[in-house]
Amino acid sequence: MHANYVALAIVAVYIVGLGIVTSIIQRSVKTANVFTSGTTGKTGVPAVLVGMMLMSEFIGTSASVGTAQEAYKFGISAAWNIIALAAGFVFYGFFLAGRYKSSGHNTISAILNDVYGRPTKLATSLVMIFALEIVAVAIYAGGGTILSALLGIHKTLAIMICGVVSVLYVFMGGMKSVVYTNIVHSVAKYVGICVALYFGLTNVGGWSELHAKLPPEMFSWHNVGFGKIFAWFIAGMGATFSTQYVIQAINTTNSPRSAKIASFSTAVFLVPFGIICALVGMCSLVLYPNIPSIKAFSALIAHMDGPMAGVVAAGLAASLFGSLAAFSVATATLLYKDFYIGMIVENPSERNSLMFIRLATIAMGLLPIILAIYTPNVLSMTYLGKALRASLSVLVLFVFFAPMFGSRIGAFVSIIASLIGTVGWFMMGNPFGIHNAYIALIVPLLVMVVSHIFKGAPAATAAVPSTGSSASGNG
Repeated sequence: MHANYVALAIVAVYIVGLGIVTSIIQRSVKTANVFTSGTTGKTGVPAVLVGMMLMSEFIGTSASVGTAQEAYKFGISAAWNIIALAAGFVFYGFFLAGRYKSSGHNTISAILNDVYGRPTKLATSLVMIFALEIVAVAIYAGGGTILSALLGIHKTLAIMICGVVSVLYVFMGGMKSVVYTNIVHSVAKYVGICVALYFGLTNVGGWSELHAKLPPEMFSWHNVGFGKIFAWFIAGMGATFSTQYVIQAINTTNSPRSAKIASFSTAVFLVPFGIICALVGMCSLVLYPNIPSIKAFSALIAHMDGPMAGVVAAGLAASLFGSLAAFSVATATLLYKDFYIGMIVENPSERNSLMFIRLATIAMGLLPIILAIYTPNVLSMTYLGKALRASLSVLVLFVFFAPMFGSRIGAFVSIIASLIGTVGWFMMGNPFGIHNAYIALIVPLLVMVVSHIFKGAPAATAAVPSTGSSASGNG
């Protein structure tokens, strides 16, 4: 491989532009609360823009590169992995967005704390941090394959470059930089993926030639298997219900109604993106039939001319930075609110709080790099992270719709058991063809049912979060 300097220059200009925006935003980020919430409390972000931001956060390189990788093997049915996220946001809009907004909290752990107590709160926080870091591993791995093709360097070095650059601008601007830069990222992603599809179809010879050169099953919407598709829906929808940065994004709106509109907007943006990514992978299969599947996207870029490659690479850089920014801020927020305040320092000063959360952002952003170097399948790692979040969604649904069901001990045990069971099942290679997402869903359900049968007292006496009893937003 040889470095594509024109494409690299375009990506560099894009990154410099992000740096300028972030440096401007940094001037207004003077407290830890503004860093984690992205707003000053005076006005909310328009719902459609929040929808674009959420789309950008969910579509990282693990989704775009991973979907193309899966489509290289199974065809158009790989698009279901992103369509499942869209379905999740539709349900989120109908049933949870308004309730999350009304709760007054901007961490999932604080919402569960209202009903299940502090041990469950801390366990939830740790599982969420672990799940987001796993997805970050997949995002770095996907970004590294693209950057290595662009620069003509080894994937390990490319992953390290991705980590350093992506963490830098989040360190400066926090959630506020995530809000505004992710809107830019959304546009860049769509432009980049559309250019990639145009290049692929043009070189294949058009839509009819793509049909002629691939077997019919590659155009089947269930070729990947109903079991995997259903698992994607469980993991994708569950992750939507219970992901930390979704709550933070939703809380930047100014009302429960706006929160719902933001959720529906996200779903609209996601569906076409998933289909286009799958078609890119299918084009790559026709053009480069003997490459490792993980290079399905990067192979296209490597064969483009400079300007076109630069546009696509800028879009993929947007995918990388958009998701990693959200993950870094989300995990740093959990560390700050659940562990730093009260456990490490009782009443920290604003200066110390802001310094801690910025250092935590750096640590959480750089930690996944080592594992990313050895990740062979970005989509499987992505869905492990989503499955772990899906296990938390079971408790979220109980909190909002059946707070008296189960027990505090049951809630705590369900989180630990689901973590061990889901990760263990994944490491064993999903025995009997059962996806780890099913384990993530079944284990907490069983534990809560058993705890409800044997409990001696109601699970909660506190008010349900949707009443808005904790309106301070400091959860």
